[in-house]
Amino acid sequence: MCGIVGYIGTADAKEILLRGLEKLEYRGYDSAGIAVANEKGVHVYKEKGRIAALREAVDPMQQSDVGIGHTRWATHGVPSQLNAHPHQSSNSRFTIVHNGVIENYEQIRREFLPNVNMVSDTDTEIIVQLVEVFSKDGLSTEQAFRKTLSQLEGSYATALIDDEDRETIYVGKNKSPLLIGLSDGVNVVASDAMAMLQVTNEFVEIEDKEVVIVTRGEVQIKKLNGEEVDRDSYIAEIDSTDIEKGTYPHFMLKEIEEQPFVMRNIITKYKDEHDNIKLDENVRNAVTAADRIYIIAAGTSYHSGLVGKELIEKIANIPVETHIASEFLYNMPLLSKKPLFIFISQSGETADLRGVLVNAKNMGHPSLTITNVPGSTLSRESDYTLHTYAGPEIAVASTKAYTAQMAVMAILAVDAARAGGVTIEFDPLQELAIVANAMEIFTNQKEEMEEVARNYLSVSRNCFFIGRSMDYHVCLEGALKLKEISYIQAEGFAGGELKHGTIALIEEGTPVIGLATQKGVSLNIRGNMKEVVARGANPCFISMEGCEHEEDKIVMPKVHEYLTPLVSVIPMQLISYYAALHRGCDVDKPRNLAKSVTVE
Repeated sequence: MCGIVGYIGTADAKEILLRGLEKLEYRGYDSAGIAVANEKGVHVYKEKGRIAALREAVDPMQQSDVGIGHTRWATHGVPSQLNAHPHQSSNSRFTIVHNGVIENYEQIRREFLPNVNMVSDTDTEIIVQLVEVFSKDGLSTEQAFRKTLSQLEGSYATALIDDEDRETIYVGKNKSPLLIGLSDGVNVVASDAMAMLQVTNEFVEIEDKEVVIVTRGEVQIKKLNGEEVDRDSYIAEIDSTDIEKGTYPHFMLKEIEEQPFVMRNIITKYKDEHDNIKLDENVRNAVTAADRIYIIAAGTSYHSGLVGKELIEKIANIPVETHIASEFLYNMPLLSKKPLFIFISQSGETADLRGVLVNAKNMGHPSLTITNVPGSTLSRESDYTLHTYAGPEIAVASTKAYTAQMAVMAILAVDAARAGGVTIEFDPLQELAIVANAMEIFTNQKEEMEEVARNYLSVSRNCFFIGRSMDYHVCLEGALKLKEISYIQAEGFAGGELKHGTIALIEEGTPVIGLATQKGVSLNIRGNMKEVVARGANPCFISMEGCEHEEDKIVMPKVHEYLTPLVSVIPMQLISYYAALHRGCDVDKPRNLAKSVTVE
């Protein structure tokens, strides 16, 4: 979702801003723009659509060493050039970019801006117009900016430049992520460190309701009341070479094929010199001290959390609840006496999760984040963090982050079981090595998955996935992958629920993908498949060795039953990929979707 970049230094600002925005394309956007300042004023360029269109619009002769840029994902106002950022105040003195949602923008407009002619439909414009109003009252730009931010309710990450002071970028943050990058004689602003690795890997985090005054030689962090804040920087642990596609046609395919490597990397990171699990003792103590664990997640991470619940309960005998973050945030259930909150997020920036984390911290409950991004907001603000070590995931549709999350939760479950005196013969490190080999076999059999996509999904308008137990959780993820990148209406169902209404949707030729990797329910799910076949469905079974039948389309190598979701999801990811490809969809950037959901 929406990305911000800013630069003040000695190089060509417009090119650095454009390259930075290109690094943020994976987050999802519908328009983009930049503003650069020089002795002739502030020059704004913005376009609906891709950054390539913005590049065409930018004057190559416009030289500047300071500027701000933005990729927008529409919330207030349709995608258009008019609604694209940056936005300017009525007198064009102030120019702003903004991520987030201003919840009281209508109230501010009525109270402070009744006579101001708005040129866009965005909530963002009220911010820059309000800065102008306060500056006309005699306040300095910094004072007007701080006063404006103090009036805002909701989420914001924002950067502002003043045409009368082209040597400063004014930055503010609340709930939405934003970082300041540091270098010698150069400073940058970014909503994601990857955007500015071209300049620096040293960053300073900004906390909620802080402002930052950024010049070439100095960064001043202040609270909204003007009180100065001193904060150390950190080094972003990201390799910029990891975010290139290389020879792959799409990031999604690259990331699917990286999953065996990710499993082996996780084994290495969580194994000590004696081949035992290596885990922070504080994390272990927090898990074993809990009387109930609350897993909070969204989207694909929620699906991995459903598997995590089963792993922790079956292996460690600790009760677990898995909740959708956006629901939990406003409808918190009755909590146990000693809860532990586990937050699962690929980006570590998911707004709904952070809202729950803030509430949990206010109640004094311990928190653990499982994330793919070191130094992310959830990682910094939780008591403990477990990294998934999957490397940057650029495609909007999550693949390797999903399997990495489940792998880390399996390790966590076994470590907690052993610490709690539970006898367990399951060795997750050994079993994950077997999983990596099985993944490799699948990724080398892409032609089979392409054939399934062609034969079952080339003309279909809908598709159903059915499974039981852990297979049901994987079916939810398989359906999500298919619909988010191919736009086929897809749903995952528990096999036993078919006859309770869903079977009414089955028509002649409806593709139904069944999953059978759990021996205890293998025959049950096959009975459910017979029910839909009797109503005209076109069946496709994916099974595991030991549960297979002769007519199954895809049979996965045998892995431990606890870890089957890590392998059975691979064919579903590939089938979805090829279905989208055959339909001419933008695989890495599906419509209406964002990689990092940084607003509620």
